[in-house]
Amino acid sequence: MKILLVGNGAREHIIAEKLAESPKCDELIVFASALNPAIENLASTYHVGDINDVQAVREFAEQNKPDFAIIGPENPIAAGVVDELEAAGVPCASPTKKLGQLESSKAFTRNLLDKYHIPGNPYFRTFESDEGMLEYAKSLGEFVVKADGLHGGKGVLVQGDHFKEAEEGVEAAKKFIESDGYVVIEEKFIGQEFSLMSFVDGEHVVDMPPIQDHKRAFVGDTGPNTGGMGSYNYAENLPFLTKQDLKEAHEITVKTAAALKEELGAPFKGIMYGGFIAVKGGVRLIEYNARFGDPEAMNALSLLETDFVDVCTATIDGTLDQLDIRFSKKAAVCKYVVPEGYPTNSRKGDKIEIGELPEGLRYYLASVDQREDGLYMLGSRAIAFVGIADNIDEAEQLAQKGVESVSGPVFYREDIGTAELIQSRIDMMKSLRE
Repeated sequence: MKILLVGNGAREHIIAEKLAESPKCDELIVFASALNPAIENLASTYHVGDINDVQAVREFAEQNKPDFAIIGPENPIAAGVVDELEAAGVPCASPTKKLGQLESSKAFTRNLLDKYHIPGNPYFRTFESDEGMLEYAKSLGEFVVKADGLHGGKGVLVQGDHFKEAEEGVEAAKKFIESDGYVVIEEKFIGQEFSLMSFVDGEHVVDMPPIQDHKRAFVGDTGPNTGGMGSYNYAENLPFLTKQDLKEAHEITVKTAAALKEELGAPFKGIMYGGFIAVKGGVRLIEYNARFGDPEAMNALSLLETDFVDVCTATIDGTLDQLDIRFSKKAAVCKYVVPEGYPTNSRKGDKIEIGELPEGLRYYLASVDQREDGLYMLGSRAIAFVGIADNIDEAEQLAQKGVESVSGPVFYREDIGTAELIQSRIDMMKSLRE
């Protein structure tokens, strides 16, 4: 088969690796917004262009005639790349623009869950103006402001973290109305967040292992929000979750997939990535994404034992129930190396070097440029290191050796996957639920 991949980050690097290792993949062709040297090595054709330019992606597909496509990032999905590819006769293991509203419109998803009586929603209201907003926000106690559209991880502001007074939150909400037309004001949840990504073919939902991501830049969950500094999973469930928590999260995704089909008259095909939070009374939905998480893709796909090409074709064909999708029962810890100053004032153009790495450690390239004399950082997350082992301690130590091997003006979060950090999560949930 000839397969088209759109995107060029570390998430797309591992997608490319999983596709390329399948005996069913003869050619991997890539449409990217920048050169990723690792993906280029795996691809037979690598084209750099605007991944959000739907016509350009369609023309590339028409020239190369892939058997199917998969889209890595959210913006091309929201722009309608899948719609254009399908119009050109290329099936996709990613959702169309209207189904991708699950991620691209926070108001759409909250209203969908509300209309179809799906559990997991907070108390919320959508606003098109600031009329009554302050009163409503104050009535919730502490609240969260969510931009309706895509803001690259910067469209969610939480009281106590990003602003203190209600008036400050409302001022931020007004700016989101200016940019997006809508804003969502919702209650603030107290608990532990986790990611549950699922393969969805419109009818069937197959969950990946539960993973915890770390958005804050600095040790101890401090500093500004980022695209994600790293993530970890256990061989079994995350230790602060119950089996019931996972069951509830799964049911929310199953019901949401059914509601999407009912509401929009078409099946959601691709990855439904639920950002959930375990709270005192069960599980609630923070948001859905319509693609693999980054860094969570590195955990899940590292552990996927089933041929990924088979998973993609079953997603497209609606036959996920006929495929035995397996993940190895191992722990994985992913840690990102990022440039000094990231995410607010990143250094750019600095050379970095990767030292000697232990066996069993993998790495995935993100925002880097390969020049004749080595790797140079381009200003965003640079390299993701993934340690995989039978237990979390060994996986964390492997990932830590990876980030420590990089020389140059970089930093990373050494606490991701450590016993101390995870114990704090366990203690928090225990005290919440007592």
